[in-house]
Amino acid sequence: MAHQAYQPVRPCVSKYLQFKWDQSTYDMHQKKVSSAKATISRTPPKTYDHLFNKTKKKKLEEDRMSIIERDNHMLMEKISHIMRTTGGIDNKNDYISKRLSSAKRQQDLLQITEENLRILQRLTQCGPNYSIQLWQDDWVRTCTLMDSIGRYPRMNSVQSLKGDARSVKRGVRCHKTTQPGPEQNSDSAVVKRHECTEPCAVKDDSSSQEEKETNNQQGQENHQENADC
Repeated sequence: MAHQAYQPVRPCVSKYLQFKWDQSTYDMHQKKVSSAKATISRTPPKTYDHLFNKTKKKKLEEDRMSIIERDNHMLMEKISHIMRTTGGIDNKNDYISKRLSSAKRQQDLLQITEENLRILQRLTQCGPNYSIQLWQDDWVRTCTLMDSIGRYPRMNSVQSLKGDARSVKRGVRCHKTTQPGPEQNSDSAVVKRHECTEPCAVKDDSSSQEEKETNNQQGQENHQENADC
């Protein structure tokens, strides 16, 4: 009954035969389409098991795990034996922890101490290269020669120091002038002048009474010398 409703493309004598032939042609076309092979291969590339399984690594891991299991089994046997027999030795030991280099450090410390003692002995036994007594004798000799060749006698070292201290205390310039005597000519007049160019420091008011008396006495002596001149 299906051939009666079939409308062929071209005119035909029998619709039944034309429908049968067209249907067989269509079925053959469907088979060819289903069995046709693609010109370009769209299948994924072939995979190789030895590139992904890594059997060598698995073998090493299995060997490692077998060694660990064996060691654990031996350790468990030892622990169980110790628990059953409470051990075969006395594990009590009074041990004091110390460094391995303690003996070497002690030896180095002893050597350093001996060297320090030798250095100290050398320092205490060595004498000075210069004699202070010879310096003092030479200075006394020099002062004696200066006094012998000088035209006027030099002041005592103690008096000069006291005079400097008095000039510093006053904080002013000090002038000393020696006038020619009646028996001397005007050409042989010698003028002595002492001038303090730097600013003089003033002594503290808390100086002792003895220093004040000494300064007063020195001032009177200098005043008497100036009056005599």
